[in-house]
Amino acid sequence: MIQKIVYLIYLCHSKMKTIAINISRLEHLLKLYRLSKEDILLQINRELKKPLTEKEVFKSDIKISVLNKIDSIFNKGINYYLDPLKPKVSLEESIFFRKDLFNAELTLGAKQRVTQFEEEKIALSALAKLSNLKIDRLLSYYSIQDNPKEIANNLRGILFPKNNQNNKELLKGLINNLAEYNVFVYEFVDTHNKREKANINGFFLSPNVIVLKRIQTSLKREIFTLAHELGHYLLNIEEIDEIYEDNLSNTSLSKIEKWCNDFAYFFIAGNYDDIISNIEKASPKNDYLHNLIENISKEIPLSRIAIYTRLVIINKISRDDYNIVKSNLQKEYKDAEIENELKKVLNKERGIKPEGRNPVPIISPLVKKTLQSALYEGIINESEFCKRLNIKPEKIENFL
Repeated sequence: MIQKIVYLIYLCHSKMKTIAINISRLEHLLKLYRLSKEDILLQINRELKKPLTEKEVFKSDIKISVLNKIDSIFNKGINYYLDPLKPKVSLEESIFFRKDLFNAELTLGAKQRVTQFEEEKIALSALAKLSNLKIDRLLSYYSIQDNPKEIANNLRGILFPKNNQNNKELLKGLINNLAEYNVFVYEFVDTHNKREKANINGFFLSPNVIVLKRIQTSLKREIFTLAHELGHYLLNIEEIDEIYEDNLSNTSLSKIEKWCNDFAYFFIAGNYDDIISNIEKASPKNDYLHNLIENISKEIPLSRIAIYTRLVIINKISRDDYNIVKSNLQKEYKDAEIENELKKVLNKERGIKPEGRNPVPIISPLVKKTLQSALYEGIINESEFCKRLNIKPEKIENFL
């Protein structure tokens, strides 16, 4: 009812240049995103010839055009700022209220993504309860005192896909299998034209949500990120991570991060850990075992850098030799990226249209199941169902 009232108020004022807002709701968003007034001004003034001042932005009687610029950052909708109720800081609302520090310096794009999926988590949890769908935890809790290799090997037997033709199918299989154990896994895609991009690879939100950034050029890294965040889920310790395979041997990592990295490695490597652990020491004398490492990387979804990183952890390559190998591999990857971008530019100049389209995020069966239950129970309508799954109405039959 309140939302309808504030929306009517907005409609009444929509032809006016200014509108009265509840300034406490804007202040709440600043706390949530950990942004200062200067941060907001910097964002909204980026493309303005005449910069807005603090007095023009942070007041209750505000220009509608300015309010729209503010909401382009927070994506709450105009109704949010018109609501007369004063918001309260709630631990349930956001991980930003539950934690003070994270394993990454978050960009605005990262904060937007985290908030987006925090809201999605809350919404789906409510829909599950209203439709009497049980999504209780089925996997056990663990601690960093538990052996990550033993746990990884045990869970690999029930979660790791048995048959997969490629890394994309493997990733989809993992997401599907986790859904069977009531773990939501979401993907998001930062397209090239997205203004604010996320500088994170993934995060875990308690109690049962894992979010991944689609890394189209390195699905192996995305698979590792999923396994790493699964480690956080098993420990039930929330985190937002910027995970790099060549940083896994960083001695300054916390015990929690080391545990999650070890779990992820053993979960993905499986029986190949025996081969990796027992090979001879990589050095210039044996060409750093390049051929062997490349062959192992073809068999399992671990990049060559990730495997070499494991070798330095178990003293199968010296730190100096590792740095040489890492530098060469990074240059190889960078050269491939440059070549790919150059190819795109040349094709555009020649009028050749790019093949394919932007990658589409994988949808977890658990998300579908939750929304289907809500639809069948009449809690949401078909329009809301399609909107949440980002599908066209004519495609709805494929999701029922």
